Amino acid sequence: MSAVSVVWFRRDLRVRDQPTFLAAAEAAPESLALFVLDPALLDPAGPARRTFLYRALRCLDESLGGRLLVVRGDPADVVPRIAAAAAAGRVHVAADYGPYGVRRDEAVEKALVADGRELVRTGSPYAVAPGRVRKGDGDPYRVFTPFRRAWAEHGWRAPADTDASTVDWLDPAVKDGGPRAVRVPDDEPVEAPLPDATENAALARWRDFLDGPVDRYGDARDRPDRPGTSRMSVYLKYGLVHPRTLLADLAPRRSESAQTFRTEIAWREFYADVLHRRPDSARQNYDRAFDALPTASGAAARTAFDAWREGRTGFPIVDAGMRQLRAEAWMHNRVRMIVASFLVKDLHLPWWWGARHFMRLLVDGDLASNQHGWQWTAGSGTDASPYFRVFNPITQGEKFDPDGDYVRRYVPELRDVEGRKVHQPWTLPGGVPEGYPEPMVDHKAERLAALARYDHVKAARS
Repeated sequence: MSAVSVVWFRRDLRVRDQPTFLAAAEAAPESLALFVLDPALLDPAGPARRTFLYRALRCLDESLGGRLLVVRGDPADVVPRIAAAAAAGRVHVAADYGPYGVRRDEAVEKALVADGRELVRTGSPYAVAPGRVRKGDGDPYRVFTPFRRAWAEHGWRAPADTDASTVDWLDPAVKDGGPRAVRVPDDEPVEAPLPDATENAALARWRDFLDGPVDRYGDARDRPDRPGTSRMSVYLKYGLVHPRTLLADLAPRRSESAQTFRTEIAWREFYADVLHRRPDSARQNYDRAFDALPTASGAAARTAFDAWREGRTGFPIVDAGMRQLRAEAWMHNRVRMIVASFLVKDLHLPWWWGARHFMRLLVDGDLASNQHGWQWTAGSGTDASPYFRVFNPITQGEKFDPDGDYVRRYVPELRDVEGRKVHQPWTLPGGVPEGYPEPMVDHKAERLAALARYDHVKAARS
């Protein structure tokens, strides 16, 4: 047994339900807590996600009695040097299944092994690790519904019984050498009111959701005008809570709404599984036949994209969603689908333009869920035949924001328009209110154009 282990935190910034703590404590009497500020992940994250991360790190450091060692650099370089400086035999992590995470961990492991040390993977950010759920013949699932059934049958471990005292944390000041410790960076300028970035806040929000909203989730989750969603996505993103903790609390609940929420967790795990086996789908069409789909380009396309980003399309539910994204670094999930459909089906722009914009602004931006959510809407993803699903932004607004409250909250130009009329302001007796744009496209015509473009995909398959 080595005298020291290293616990390398990544997407698990908590002390409860931490299997890595148990593995580290079993392997050595003391452990060094480590977090690496990795430019490869920080640079593309955007200020909202970086600021939330910094706040979560400060909370984690406090939970560990001020003994979190924070360093900056390439993990393949700094992690082995930290392990050597601490005379640690093992570095303990929760396994990462993302495209970059897999490459990074392989590089770290190679360097550790060359120095006579180990990288020990225990658990993951998922209830069921990607790659575990497979068909009887060993092939992965390509469609969600059979995956969900197999995922539920597979099951998951109970939450680990841990807290900060599970491990005897080494004071990082006593390690001799290695990369220099740095302070957690200051918050960046972010106009959005970010959620509290603490483990206790994550658990408190979850308890509040269980106390009532979960029983109405099946119906309320599609209403952006009401607080019917859990808002747990950012806490799952950074591991301030683990999905198996949520699933354990949901286990006694048999309502249809509780089952719907479990299904949403399964969607998150399905997309992680898909990205793990198809890492190229983070940047390219999952269905490569969609490479033949014509998309708009040139100056007119960039102008249309800018109008969409700014919430100036003339379609109120789309504009409300895009303005919510800028104001809150978050957007309601139903509206995410509506604005995505508008970008790819009405404006004929590449889905990855929108996905990249979301990842820059969303505080809960998760690569697997974001990219494959966009591909689901674009039609190029795992759904069997979704390209014909073209969301009508008018009827979607009238159905899911029937009184117009969501639109009026984010589009001040329309705050004097009563009721559902807000979804078609061009039909008002006086026309579109001053300051608000006319619709930038004819939805009916662009729907037909989108379906005509799909002929190129069908031809590519023949």
